[in-house]
Amino acid sequence: MGAGEHPSDRTVTAYVAIGANLGAASAAVLQAMVALDGLPLTRVTRRSSLYQTRALSNEDGVEREAAGPDYINAVVELETGLTAPALLDQLQQLEQSAGRERPYRNAPRTLDLDLLLYGRASIHSARLIVPHPRMTQRAFVLLPLAEIAPALVPQTQRDAVADQTIQRLD
Repeated sequence: MGAGEHPSDRTVTAYVAIGANLGAASAAVLQAMVALDGLPLTRVTRRSSLYQTRALSNEDGVEREAAGPDYINAVVELETGLTAPALLDQLQQLEQSAGRERPYRNAPRTLDLDLLLYGRASIHSARLIVPHPRMTQRAFVLLPLAEIAPALVPQTQRDAVADQTIQRLD
């Protein structure tokens, strides 16, 4: 849990995708893991390896490789007492603290944090959709998620992204 806080009886398991492709991307992803562990009422319980992937665009609902620096990606499992909207707020604050700018869709990023799953919740609001609407289209989400929570990623989903370039880093 965050500094000086104790777990509540009402925690939820959530999964967050982490990515960066500007600056020291690997360091940014590792720093984000530490920062996530320090959020209020939250602790990181599992973390995937780091993965290197090509930049992607999704202009028409199909993931395609795009111009730009490669990404470093990972997924973490959290136990959190925060509500999904409060967790989203915290994720966005961490992105801003890391210098995240949003000049255009799919712009390169100093840090990108996506709430993939929040327990078994299905959330559809103007601010948040969970499960993340494009997670099953992305190897950079599914393979790190499968590493830490294999039961959540059926083989059919892994097969569907098998043509995407991804490399697990040591």
